[in-house]
Formats: sequence, C-alpha cells, structure tokens
Amino acid sequence: MQSATIIFTGPGQVELVEEQVSALGRGEVTFRTTVSLVSTGTELICYRGQCDPGTNWEQYIHYPLWPGYCSVGHVVEVGEGVDDLREGDRICSILSHRQYGNLTTEQIWARNLPDDISDEQAVWLVLGVITQTGIRLVEHEMGDTAVVIGLGPLGQLVTRYLGAMGLRQVMVVDPVQMRVEAVRDRGATAAFCGSVTDARQFVLEHTDGRLADVVYDVTGHHDVLEMALPLTRDFGKVMLIGDCPHPSRQRLTHDILNRQVKLLGSRSYFLPPRHAHWTPQRQTVLMLDYLRRGQMNLDGLITHRFDPFQAPEVYSRLDRQRDDTLGVVFEWPQI
Repeated sequence: MQSATIIFTGPGQVELVEEQVSALGRGEVTFRTTVSLVSTGTELICYRGQCDPGTNWEQYIHYPLWPGYCSVGHVVEVGEGVDDLREGDRICSILSHRQYGNLTTEQIWARNLPDDISDEQAVWLVLGVITQTGIRLVEHEMGDTAVVIGLGPLGQLVTRYLGAMGLRQVMVVDPVQMRVEAVRDRGATAAFCGSVTDARQFVLEHTDGRLADVVYDVTGHHDVLEMALPLTRDFGKVMLIGDCPHPSRQRLTHDILNRQVKLLGSRSYFLPPRHAHWTPQRQTVLMLDYLRRGQMNLDGLITHRFDPFQAPEVYSRLDRQRDDTLGVVFEWPQI
C-alpha cells in the first residue's frame, strides 16, 4: 500500500511524497486519515529549523522530518493481538500528516469516537490533552482569576477549559481581533485586543486591583515571559504552555524573588505522580464529555482547509503570516 505523506526535507523545504506502508505488525492497526490538524507552533519551529543549542528542539529537529501529530480517520486493517478494534472504527491518533500508516495501540488517543462528535471536533483532542495537562499543573482553586496571553490554537483551548471550570474571571490578551472574537462567549469573561505590554490596566480593572491569580503564556515567544510575570499577583503563578525554541532569550523579572511569583512550565502530557492517573486517554474522554454536554464549543476554530498537495505553499504562507488563521487542517482523499 502506498501513502501520500508530507515531509520536511530541510529548513523551509516541504514535499508531498509517496511512501510504502510497512507490513502490519503484531499489536498494530492500519489507519486511513480523513483529516489532520496542523499544530502551527510546533510545526513552524520544525519548518524553520532554528533553535538554541542544547534544547529539546535541537534533539527533535532532524531532516527528513515527518510533521504532524493530530489525525482523525478510520481503521482499515487490524493486526494480530488487537482485540478491541475492528475495521471501520473511527479513531483519533498521533500519526503524522499522511494518508495511511500503521499505529500501535499506544498511538491511539481516542477510539470508537461518538457519532455526535465530528472529525473537525475530534482532530483537536491531542492539543486538548496538551493544554489540559498544563491547566492541571496549575492546580486552580475556586474563585481564581486567570489571564491567557496568546489566542492561537492552544490559547483558544486553554480559554475554553478555564471557562468550563468556572473561573471567576478569564481574561484574554491578543493583538489580533479575529482571535479575540473567537473566544467571546466561549470561555472568556473579558478581552483585550492589543499588546500584552499595554494590558496591565485591563487586568487591574478586572481583578479589583489585585492582578491575576494565574497568567498563562501560550505564545511560545521568548519576549512574552517578562511581560507576563508582572500581570500576576504576589504569590501568584505564571504557566508557560508552549516550548520556546530560544529559551536563552527569555528574561526573568524581579517578580520571581521580590513578589514570590511561581513560574511553571508544561509540555505534552507529562504529569507528576499525584496527577498521573490522568492519562492522555482519560483526559481525552473528559474533553469529549465537555464537548457533548456543550461545556466546550469548538465551532469556528477551523479557519482553513487544504488539500495535502498544497502543503509546500501552506507552510510557506503560515511562516510569513498566520494572523488570520486558527485551526488549519489537511483533508485527505478517501481512496
């Protein structure tokens, strides 16, 4: 079986190639992709190929590189030793952007997706775990106030989760009006369209002069940390969700020592022992519950749909300008 597959062959170089799908192994299933979501932050860092030495990115970015890890589709063949899946089952996986591929059961994020959950909802489930993990590490208390800086795909999900949790205030900050509008009535209680450098008064006004209990920096940009720290109260928390490729350029402020602000970081689904029972699969089930009960609304989050054959121009465009994008997906031909 041949599969159309997106590959980064070098910095700024993208190809759609035909690859042979390997023979199905024990404990594996063959997967046919319907739709795959571009994780714009991660994939553009890999596309550019620029990062500090000694970082996780330096270890990860090697060409050729197969981008993507958010796919929805169907099982087309089941290998020996797999008893809980069958041909035709609709699943969410961490397969890269490709038409067909083999998966182990550990690479399946959600199986037997409910009929009332669309492919375009399910394709967010992997990013839903990444953001849910960061929120768990914060350990919110009833009545908390939070600021979310950056309303790209991850920031959109963080805002919706915080709204579902019922925080007292969920304030959002982003310079792009379209992104701000996407969270109105979808988790945010107050919005500031502009630079985070000008957002302090906005936060003071919505926290009775106290500043936020928690500030989420969901930008992955090195300049934002030093602007996020002053927006949280004494003894508050700043959570970084998004792995900055240039941590050497991030700057701490006096808030860490003088005001004892806690700086936290989260990546993927890595949780400490007290939260370890919240596996990716359990977090996925919770997100599905929120979606089915209407506590989270993903309507309108996918703003662009492309044929995989457009991949070179898609990544080039995203690298130049992505202010008008939120969810970007590839729709795979069903042959």
